[in-house]
Amino acid sequence: MSRDTRAPRARLLPVLSVLLALLALLAPLAACGKDGSPPAKGPAPEQLPHYAVDRTFTLPASPTWKRAKKRGHFVVGAKEDQPYLGEKDPATGVYSGFDIEIAKMLSASLGFPGDSVRFRTIASANRETALQNGQIDYYVGTYTINANRKKLVGFAGPYYMAGQSLLVRKDTDDIHGPQDLAGKRVCSAAGSTPYQRIKDDYPKAVLVAYDTYSVCVDNLLTYQVDAVTTDDAILIGYAAKAPDELKVVGRPFSKEPYGIGVPHGDNALRFALDDALAAREKNGDWKRAYNATLGLSGVPAPQPPLIDRYPAS
Repeated sequence: MSRDTRAPRARLLPVLSVLLALLALLAPLAACGKDGSPPAKGPAPEQLPHYAVDRTFTLPASPTWKRAKKRGHFVVGAKEDQPYLGEKDPATGVYSGFDIEIAKMLSASLGFPGDSVRFRTIASANRETALQNGQIDYYVGTYTINANRKKLVGFAGPYYMAGQSLLVRKDTDDIHGPQDLAGKRVCSAAGSTPYQRIKDDYPKAVLVAYDTYSVCVDNLLTYQVDAVTTDDAILIGYAAKAPDELKVVGRPFSKEPYGIGVPHGDNALRFALDDALAAREKNGDWKRAYNATLGLSGVPAPQPPLIDRYPAS
């Protein structure tokens, strides 16, 4: 009697072990869902443009260019968490997006193949220091040109005109613009222009700052903040990756001219980048780069802004 009851239990043990193992494997998958950043979705590598390299280009008046020539490639600062603009694949380490394409096409104009560029992630608060210390040769990463920054670094461009806006959850119905932010927890990147604008112009908002916008979006999706604010180009990318969960509200409430940051005083490099940008806009490379990256969000390519070739300082 007792032997008969023990035998079925013994036979069940291997089955239970298999079931427990399967549950353990499935648990991480079930935990995914809405936690964390939206899923990766970006440009297909085979659909990205190829940029003709100017093999005869030389720029001996630029110390930055000469260092790059000696090492065989440019080191370019970028963002890694901005969909369709500057995003890094955690599995491969490959960067993609409109800003990345701008860096590749400009490098090609200055004599370096686009695939030779070495990208380095630099947080918003550290951009000027990275350029001043020579950690990077130039910076392309939603970098707004303004008078204060011009005292510390140089700017080529602008290559794109953005505007500050707000990203909220799809179920939010009481935030339609910055006038609705009083008492709301609003997240932005530390050291960024959007963060400072909310602090100065909408002091009743409760500001939260992180090094990256992806952390802000994580907090938005998990109801820890009420809104994320930065340039509309960045927010459109996030909303496009999670259209059932996120939306951009209101109209842009600023003008943010994106420039290419260069070391202060290296005017030869700055003017060469201006020339390269103008040529790439004229031959259609700028629009092709936009359509293959930021254009995937569904927003058609705008007219490139006028290049501000300000005097040497």
